[in-house]
Amino acid sequence: MASGSINEGPGLFGPGSAIWRVNREAAVALGGTCAILMQFAHPKVAAGVRDHSRYEVDPAGRLLRTLDLTLAIVFGSRSSAMQAVRAINSRHRSVRGPDYSAMDPDLLMWVQATLVYSAVRAYRAFVGPLTAAEADRYYQDTKEIGALLGIPPSIYPANVEELDAYLQDMIGRGEVAVGDDARRMAAAVLRPGFPGVPRSAFVPLTVLTAGLLPTTLREGYRLRWGWMEELAFGACRTALPRLVAVAPRAIRFLPPARRAYAAMRKSRPPAEAAFRSG
Repeated sequence: MASGSINEGPGLFGPGSAIWRVNREAAVALGGTCAILMQFAHPKVAAGVRDHSRYEVDPAGRLLRTLDLTLAIVFGSRSSAMQAVRAINSRHRSVRGPDYSAMDPDLLMWVQATLVYSAVRAYRAFVGPLTAAEADRYYQDTKEIGALLGIPPSIYPANVEELDAYLQDMIGRGEVAVGDDARRMAAAVLRPGFPGVPRSAFVPLTVLTAGLLPTTLREGYRLRWGWMEELAFGACRTALPRLVAVAPRAIRFLPPARRAYAAMRKSRPPAEAAFRSG
């Protein structure tokens, strides 16, 4: 199982795992829209979302549901994690069309790769340094989730370096390319029509997403990327890690992570707790 994980608590992972370190950060969640847009760029994934979701009336719903279930797998108890796995697999079994199925291992691999890419990119941009070895440990942890969701180990790139090559190859040979469906769905995600909220309020989200996306996909979505956007993204990369470094856990860490740490403190033997607090 995962590095530093299975013997440290009742969940699938634990505080010594790279996946806890990365996924606990609220700032990493800012990369979620990057992952979603990368997924839309695969025509078969886009077709599945178009035909089986309510993205036009619930633009943020898919992202939030994905985030909630992923965090339940990472930080929840074993029973909660497996319940989230079953919920994802059940939903995937119902998503199929003439030339796609959400249970297709190749499509699952693409989706998993986008989640790893966006999390690593967002951590490095908005939280702090992450070495190649640390990024690879994170990737190896995510493989365990992928296996539960139906990705055969045989199709996984061996390490994070090979995962990057896989992403570049999928985009470079055109298997992943932004189409009309993807652009339409991306507009709904990046500029949702919430009552009383001007669409201009979501400009910062668009800039952050554009800055994280691979260049080819950013251009495919026709997202502006001039000197003003580069300057704004650079300012975020400078300011956010400084804010994260001084933020209290109640702000810095996502609620499921905070609950997981609290549960561990409660379950720690009194003698060990006293030793650690001394």
